[in-house]
Amino acid sequence: MTNFIPVAAEQAANGGNQSSMIFMILFYVAIFAALYFFLIRPNSKKKKEEAQLRNSLEIGDEITTIGGIMGRVVAIKDDEDAIIIETGSDRVKMKFKKWCISTVDTVKEQPQQAGQPEKKGFFGFGKKKDSDETKATKE
Repeated sequence: MTNFIPVAAEQAANGGNQSSMIFMILFYVAIFAALYFFLIRPNSKKKKEEAQLRNSLEIGDEITTIGGIMGRVVAIKDDEDAIIIETGSDRVKMKFKKWCISTVDTVKEQPQQAGQPEKKGFFGFGKKKDSDETKATKE
């Protein structure tokens, strides 16, 4: 009596194993896809944009380093992968590696190319305005 398993229950257990295995594989695929789209892809996009920002640096640009030092670029040394910035009214010059640049504060005009449509936000609406622009329009 202890070894008695109904035939229907045994078949359900075998069929359940196959479907649960497929469900488990699909679950892992879904988890990996979510990790890719929410963690890996945005991080690689951000690194690409930062590299493009550092490579498009020009003399005269106002920058901020990751340490919070603000200054104007006076020289770019591509062979050393370094820049020299000038800070303050006393014109102190400092040499930094390009990877330490946090932001470029100089606003550059980038013309809209004729063949490319305007990029839109996540839900298809226009890009989000900067907080300074929204404050100026409200006043």
